[in-house]
Amino acid sequence: MLFKRPTDDILYEALTGRDAAYDGFAYVCVTSTGIFCRFTCPARKPKRENCVFRETIAGCLEAGFRPCKRCRPMLAYGEADPLVKSLLEALDAEPDRRWSERDIADRGHDLSTVRRAFKRRFGMSFLEIARLRRVGKAAEHLTGGTAVIDAQLDAGFESGSGFRAAVMQLFGEAPAHLRGKVFLKAAWIETPIGPMMAIADEHALHLLEFADRPALPNEIRRLQRVTGCGIVMGRNAPIEQIEQELGRYFAGTGAAFDTRLAGHGTDFERQVWAALRAIPAGVVHSYTDVALMLERPSAVRAVARANGANQIAIVVPCHRVLGADGSLTGYGGGLWRKRWLIEHERRMVADASKQST
Repeated sequence: MLFKRPTDDILYEALTGRDAAYDGFAYVCVTSTGIFCRFTCPARKPKRENCVFRETIAGCLEAGFRPCKRCRPMLAYGEADPLVKSLLEALDAEPDRRWSERDIADRGHDLSTVRRAFKRRFGMSFLEIARLRRVGKAAEHLTGGTAVIDAQLDAGFESGSGFRAAVMQLFGEAPAHLRGKVFLKAAWIETPIGPMMAIADEHALHLLEFADRPALPNEIRRLQRVTGCGIVMGRNAPIEQIEQELGRYFAGTGAAFDTRLAGHGTDFERQVWAALRAIPAGVVHSYTDVALMLERPSAVRAVARANGANQIAIVVPCHRVLGADGSLTGYGGGLWRKRWLIEHERRMVADASKQST
């Protein structure tokens, strides 16, 4: 957790008061009904003795609780928080602005609430995102030949040493050394089961992962090392395309993805990922099935490792692979998401079948 977990008594008080500040921070599992809810659920509040509080949706599901049909906690997790949405829109309108805590407070927001909301959704604060945007834009100017002092002033840095330190921290190189460098763009994409990070160059998608995937920081560092590119916040054509295709996928109107993918991985890993993409939506296979598809029946463990090395979630559908006994196995985005995606695709295929008859 980002800070000390409140006591269950405090959480129950927040639950009875429908305190929206705790939405997504914790969930209540109701032992008398077997469901779990958001703190703002409009349903009648349970008795204190029937409440168990958990910090994640995964924890609720793994304990055997079902999502409430009234507050729909799993879907609500991906809804844009109005506070987050308004500040991100303000940032888009003024990306060059040097945002401060005073700017946030002047907009009528509580600083701790904003910090908690952004940390919960993106793993970083609003001011950290704004700073990355500003430094990233300055780096792009530098690669285009802009003088260091001009890029520094455009980014809103009065101090040359401060600008240098910011660039060094983000890219590991001094501003003057960024000329001619190529940068990957990174952007957040909202989905019904949580925000995803997409990273792409101007031609292809390099990474698509859920924001709370534990391995995401290491994947980003590895991507920087393999490509030799820095990563800046921003958007480009592949990110726009994958966002549109994900929108259709989650709306249940299409499971086809045409966004071009970067060619990472070993030859064997790419073969496995191609085999995964050949599994139709609504169908699941075992690792053994995939090994047989590749005519490598003894490579079951290697297939499992390649499955786990996939860094293009959903598009390369590693969620469609189950254990030999049909059980859900490890999934970087969480087993609850794997279950959700499989059921979503089954419903999608069933609905399409009904419409065609």
